[in-house]
Amino acid sequence: MSFRRVLIVRGGWDGHHPVAATDMFVPFLEENGFEVAVEESNEVYADAERMSGVDLILQAVTMSSISDDALRGLRAAVEAGAGLAGWHGGIADSYRGSSDYLQLVGGQFATHPGRHPDDRPGDESDNYLDYTVEITDLGRRHEITAGVEDFVLHTEQYWVLHDDLIDVLATTTHPTREYHPWHRPIVSPAVWTRLWGAGRVFVATPGHTPEVLADPNVRTIVERGLLWAARTP
Repeated sequence: MSFRRVLIVRGGWDGHHPVAATDMFVPFLEENGFEVAVEESNEVYADAERMSGVDLILQAVTMSSISDDALRGLRAAVEAGAGLAGWHGGIADSYRGSSDYLQLVGGQFATHPGRHPDDRPGDESDNYLDYTVEITDLGRRHEITAGVEDFVLHTEQYWVLHDDLIDVLATTTHPTREYHPWHRPIVSPAVWTRLWGAGRVFVATPGHTPEVLADPNVRTIVERGLLWAARTP
């Protein structure tokens, strides 16, 4: 049997549960014909020989940093046809100091607006809101999100800075509130894809905890996104 190879690269801020979150998808990947390898350091990207055999990179590294050699290796692997996929801060809030990484992914976490100041207990739930993930017209036709209806989550709602080279499959709208300084609603991409060289990039912004990833809509989108991004045999 011929296996495709997926490399899970995880680490960074522990608050996004990089080990537990990525472990959730290992059985799915194996069931779909992938040989899974896991690395706890992004320096693996600098190993050109290793990366040449990778069909999919599942990255879960929030913040942290990346060396010049590793970043060049990551970009080269994607340009050569390896898929790059992930969720939440593990891909959309990685390597804040690297503009070249931002260009590769096409969108960067800026903030997650919080609850009313009088309704913040002082923990991570300060930034938990009810919000709707809205499937775009493109998303209703795309294999990743086709058949998924708009759905509501109670978790961090990412505000994302992005460019026009991404294909947006779902959005979320940040409303105006009396305690926030912006003056009109802001629409942010919540799920997007990007073509880069011969490779494909998939990003979903929901995924703050394993519980969010277990939501049937989120899990369906992520699983389909992983398969979409992977190099086609």
